[in-house]
Amino acid sequence: MPDAIFAHSRLAPIYDAFDGDRDDLTAYLHIADELGADRVLDVGCGTGCLALLLAESGRTVVGIDPAEASLEIAKSKDRPARITWVHGDATTVPALGADLAVMTGNVAQVFLTDDDWTRTLQGIHAALRPRGYFVFETRRPERRAWEEWAADAAQVILDIPGNGPVEQRREVTDVSLPFVSFRYTYRFLSDGTVVTSDSTLRFSSRDEVESSLVANGYRVLDVREAPDRPGREFVFISERTT
Repeated sequence: MPDAIFAHSRLAPIYDAFDGDRDDLTAYLHIADELGADRVLDVGCGTGCLALLLAESGRTVVGIDPAEASLEIAKSKDRPARITWVHGDATTVPALGADLAVMTGNVAQVFLTDDDWTRTLQGIHAALRPRGYFVFETRRPERRAWEEWAADAAQVILDIPGNGPVEQRREVTDVSLPFVSFRYTYRFLSDGTVVTSDSTLRFSSRDEVESSLVANGYRVLDVREAPDRPGREFVFISERTT
């Protein structure tokens, strides 16, 4: 089940406001250009920020996400209805013959078991054309991002149109590597409603990720820095080999 931050009817509409400026997405547009990708699958598309940019560049785009509330936000932005939106996950994607599959926002870290990750890789593999590309990012575990999260527990209050002022707090609730759990608490100051969202991420090493790709029919072409977050993340560029 997707986390409440993506699936709750009051949290999904405010997600973009707290997520801030998505400067990281420009790099994926450049990668799509570099790889000559015209047909793109956005796995874990959320509220559709990257899918919309890809479609605006003239590409054929399919966005898939298990959180229906987030998909509804994405659809509301897609006024020309240029994108095919699918409620589901990578294991339910049909064979699209996609040139490129992307997975941004560190979605790769939500798969906590080897079996879940393997099924995801296999589903994406089936959706790609032969020699199609899979590009995604993960946080570098040696950077120990959870320590920064624990140290930065200050509240953030944003005045969001249609909602009024909303307070956000984040706390790290457990570190049992490779798993890190945290909680977001949102207080809607206009009516006092409090909604929490609990998440757990898996921090895998570069070698672990590369090995899993090779074992599931991919070839790793490159591992890059995220240009807007140097030293913090790996960006894997892989190719379907079978």
